[in-house]
Amino acid sequence: MNPEQLKILGSSFLGDLLKSVNLFYPETALVVTFLLAILVDLFTRNRPSCKMSGYVSLIGFFVTAIFLCNSPQGMSFAGTYAVDAFSIFFKWIVLITSFVIIVFSFFSKELFGEERQMGEYYTLIVGMTFGMFLLSGATNLILIYLAIETMSMSSYILAGYTKEIKRASEASLKYVIYGATSSGIMIYGISLLFGLTGSLNLSGINAYLAGNNVNHITLLISGIMIIAGIGYKISAVPFHFWTPDVYEGAPVTITAYLSVASKAAGFAILIRLLNSAFTIHAAGDTINTAWSVMKNVDWTMIIAVLSVLSMTLGNFVAVWQTNVKRLLAYSSIAHAGYILMGVAVMNYTGVSAIMIYLAIYMFMNLGAFFVVMIIANHIDSEDLEDYQGIGYRSPWLGVAMTIFMVSLTGLPPTAGFIGKLYVFTAVLNSGMYWLAVIGVLNSVVSLYYYVKVFRNMFLRGAEKANQPIELSLTVKVILIALIIPNIALGIWFGGLVNWANASAAMILK
Repeated sequence: MNPEQLKILGSSFLGDLLKSVNLFYPETALVVTFLLAILVDLFTRNRPSCKMSGYVSLIGFFVTAIFLCNSPQGMSFAGTYAVDAFSIFFKWIVLITSFVIIVFSFFSKELFGEERQMGEYYTLIVGMTFGMFLLSGATNLILIYLAIETMSMSSYILAGYTKEIKRASEASLKYVIYGATSSGIMIYGISLLFGLTGSLNLSGINAYLAGNNVNHITLLISGIMIIAGIGYKISAVPFHFWTPDVYEGAPVTITAYLSVASKAAGFAILIRLLNSAFTIHAAGDTINTAWSVMKNVDWTMIIAVLSVLSMTLGNFVAVWQTNVKRLLAYSSIAHAGYILMGVAVMNYTGVSAIMIYLAIYMFMNLGAFFVVMIIANHIDSEDLEDYQGIGYRSPWLGVAMTIFMVSLTGLPPTAGFIGKLYVFTAVLNSGMYWLAVIGVLNSVVSLYYYVKVFRNMFLRGAEKANQPIELSLTVKVILIALIIPNIALGIWFGGLVNWANASAAMILK
């Protein structure tokens, strides 16, 4: 290669790098926040309950939000990372959840009760946020794997952060074991797919599969192995075994974080993987027609079966739970099943419905876990029987929990109804009536165990009304801030729907 060619190559590389850096500002802000939080922690370690690292993290999230608002769009780092409306939508879900979780943490008696060092806690949340940002936009199998590992390493530690509590250490260990197993399965599936196609970029894999014949059995095995790794993050059956124990053992704040942000990032990459690698658009397709599934591998049926298994097992096992965190863990598995219905549809309306559902799920699930945390602060229990009379002792907590439970069930006029309405509509429009029927029946089952929560709060334990639970003004403000979107998005949901539709259209181009 002569000097002129080297000069051209270097100029091209430098130009691509500068463009990539311009697209990477939100992620760069998170990295800087991570480093600053570590430095602040070093200077405040003599004060175990100091929240300075938490405040630095909140400021960093605010700066990241500013960059995210003004983020240009395009492919970066040699086509391995996409910054588009689709990834930005999911980054907002992750960022808002991370911000809210740190605010929740300031009020957690569980975290601050032992005067433990909290600097690492906030730093790890920032690191996990960075991993989920990467996962939302990754278009290369190795980057997908590295992003999953980046978020997983932080989550393993956070799940057992209250290490003096036996169940927390047990939760962390189980999480690591299951996580290592799923990662091993996933990386082996990636190696098989690379061996079949000779490419790690999703677009390159798609182009090769569209133009060449490959061994269908190997393709199916590799695809299922990769989906198994992603299924672990979204708590889909049969990759859900870690969920109940980890959710019960982890601090309430981290349980809420895993149930919302981690799930959203997992669905983001699942949609991108299926759309960009394993499906093609038939000639003349519009964005309202179904994607054509390639090479005799019926991904629609595979995802539909996972959906049915997840929602059915999650709902029926939740009926028997007596620990509220464990109940919400199985509820999370069931909601993964509802969201997978949209993935199974494999079209524009399905993807849009998923995005609407996840945005609404963020508010209703975070609200439910916040109430669980505040109740645990006052009664030192997460047992359902101990919730008796809570509605009389604190009407704020009782009414708020009732609204969140009704929203999780999917009843009007709450936002949860809108989420399920769009998912079920997408399924019906695709002609998968059997899947919609199973989804509706499962929603009926879920009503039973959600009702048990506020039944205990209001219909039992009225004699405890003389033992009031006093809430601070800040806690009441947070409850109102979480209740408002659960009601408002059930009535005025046009803006969210339009945003989701526009973002879904970008991934399907």
